[in-house]
Amino acid sequence: MGSLSDGVAAGAPGTAPLIDLAALAEGGLAEVQARLGEDEESLILHRCGDAVHAWINVCPHAGRRLDWAPGQFLKSREGHLVCAVHGAAFGLPGGVCVAGPCRGDALRPVAVEVRDGQVWLAAARLTSRTSG
Repeated sequence: MGSLSDGVAAGAPGTAPLIDLAALAEGGLAEVQARLGEDEESLILHRCGDAVHAWINVCPHAGRRLDWAPGQFLKSREGHLVCAVHGAAFGLPGGVCVAGPCRGDALRPVAVEVRDGQVWLAAARLTSRTSG
């Protein structure tokens, strides 16, 4: 099977893959759209080896998207994901803010899994917000 990110809330798995794993470079970031319950959400995907981690594409500081243009993300020299609006830096793969206005807060994770070379929403996909 593949890697499952931390997930606790119930939900039905996706009916179509989010992205092919091969389309996401090692350490790379991608933006995809996914239906979570009744809502269509923008997700950030981050590849770490054969695992993929996902978060809702919303900065906890101001509630705005993190990408500076759709699917275009900033990374610091240290490899942190940087919010294009206020410069908050999020550690990867954990998603915890390590610098900036929301230090200690975290991106809202979404559980995904890798199956047969594709990234899918996992059955337990929307997780609670964590700070660690």
